[in-house]
Amino acid sequence: VQLVESGGGLVQPGGSLRLSCAASGFTFSSSTMGWFRQAPGKEREFVCNIHWAGRNYADPVKGRFTISRDNIKNMVYLQMNNLKPEDTAVYYCATLQGTSWSTPGQGTQVTVSS
Repeated sequence: VQLVESGGGLVQPGGSLRLSCAASGFTFSSSTMGWFRQAPGKEREFVCNIHWAGRNYADPVKGRFTISRDNIKNMVYLQMNNLKPEDTAVYYCATLQGTSWSTPGQGTQVTVSS
């Protein structure tokens, strides 16, 4: 399993970013994919996931973030709108392997600050 995140950066509050995750080494089209984040001094937390039956979002990001995927390109995306300072974190994508999420990659840093 290889997952490479990109698209992070510095954005002002209220701004938007689109994160991307390139996946390889497994059967992407049938896999549940997710995004997680870890802020400084905090545990890694679930952000959202996408699978055959739909999408799930953590309460803090509902209505602001949208997860999507491209099964041809083996990519998963996270569109983040109306960003807040509390969204600052390293964002990771992962794939569900059985009942556990894959080991996170290097992640991509998102900083929301004026």
